[in-house]
Amino acid sequence: MDSYDHKSLDEETLFMVSQTFKALSHPNRIRILHLLSHAEYSVNDIAEQLGLKQSSVSHQLIFLKNLRLVKYRREGQSLYYSQDDKHVMHVLNEMIEHAQH
Repeated sequence: MDSYDHKSLDEETLFMVSQTFKALSHPNRIRILHLLSHAEYSVNDIAEQLGLKQSSVSHQLIFLKNLRLVKYRREGQSLYYSQDDKHVMHVLNEMIEHAQH
C-alpha cells in the first residue's frame, strides 16, 4: 500500500476544493448551475425560470462568480451569466444523474 503524502494537498488547493463543495451544498446554487449548464441567462431570466427572487439570484451568482464557477457578459444594462468551469459542471451533472437513478 502506498503511503499518504500529506504535502500533496496545499492549503490553497484544500481551500478551493472545500469552497467548491460548499457552493454545491446549497440547493439554489445547484439549481442555478444546472440551468446555466444548458444556456446563458440574465439574472431576471434565472429568477423567472427558477421561481426565485432576483436579489436571491444575484447573491448566489456573486458567490459562484467569486469561485469562478460562473462568468458574465454585459449587454446594455443586463448581465448574462454562463457556466465557467466545465470540470465542476461535469461533477454536478454526474451527481444529478447518480441521484436520479
